[in-house]
Amino acid sequence: MKKKALIFGVTGQDGAYLAKFLLKKKYIVHGIKRRTSSINTVRVDDIYLDLHTKKDKYFFLHYGDLSDGTSILNLINKIQPNEIYNLAAQSHVAVSFELPEYTSNINALGALRILEAIRALKLEKKTKFYQAGTSEMFGGYNKIQKENTPFHPKSPYGTSKLFAHWITKNYRESYNIFAANGILFNHESPLRGETFVTKKIVNGLVNIKQKKLNCIYLGNIYAKRDWGHAIDYVEAIWKILQRKKADDFVISSGNQYSVKNFINITASHLGIKITWTGKGIKEKGYDQHGKCIIKIDKKYFRPNEVNTLLGNSSKARKQLNWKPKFNINKLIKDMINYEYFNDK
Repeated sequence: MKKKALIFGVTGQDGAYLAKFLLKKKYIVHGIKRRTSSINTVRVDDIYLDLHTKKDKYFFLHYGDLSDGTSILNLINKIQPNEIYNLAAQSHVAVSFELPEYTSNINALGALRILEAIRALKLEKKTKFYQAGTSEMFGGYNKIQKENTPFHPKSPYGTSKLFAHWITKNYRESYNIFAANGILFNHESPLRGETFVTKKIVNGLVNIKQKKLNCIYLGNIYAKRDWGHAIDYVEAIWKILQRKKADDFVISSGNQYSVKNFINITASHLGIKITWTGKGIKEKGYDQHGKCIIKIDKKYFRPNEVNTLLGNSSKARKQLNWKPKFNINKLIKDMINYEYFNDK
């Protein structure tokens, strides 16, 4: 009998890649999407087939919302999934400062609502639960972060995710639910949202190369991050739920680059040579023709900056037999190729 997976956040970057990964593993995949006035399924349109045109259907979309506990309980009861992946979130750090209550309701209480549904429906022997954590929970105080590194989130987003992390552990220990956390460091892809810095850089520089844009405006270009590819990370997510015993894992590349490094590498792949002048918010990047193509805008700085994130994923590499296939150059090339060749 085929396994059934339920993905909250299926229309996001990770949800889309995970759905495709699980379908290749012969799962029946159910995805939850929010009801909006605009169509928001672009990342999964290639695997979503109309019921009237396909007899054998293995991918299903349902309306639901992590702010609605009743809809969550009803969906889980109806689907009776073997695996639940909670990838849904208000995931933009800067936005979380503007919408702290909404961010907390979805990210923190949303995870609790799923866990409570598993408990109430007595599915602890049938259903495994995965909670998507984030390196933002660490806050960047330690040079290298791993599973036992103390948490110190510096944003409403990181704080809300920390609640979800701990409530997952609480339900695992209190009710014997298979509930596992993945603490994922920054992971990007061609499907990354337009407002995230890596997508903004790649998209912006490609448009500058094609003379469709004059300049990119960025914030703290000296923030250092551990970047991987979402394709690698969804494989790790799946592996976490294939274990006999639930546990928590850091998933990271183990390599660190500043935003400025990311800009320079992207520019190099596009044949753009950037020269930097100035300091602080007056720093600017010029191309080989002397044109200013990058400026700093203080409105893109966070109220509380996380300056460095670097993960140690040795536990995952050993116990999950996982390691990333993409390095920073392969990641950026994949993102560039998408911008050049995908019909958006």
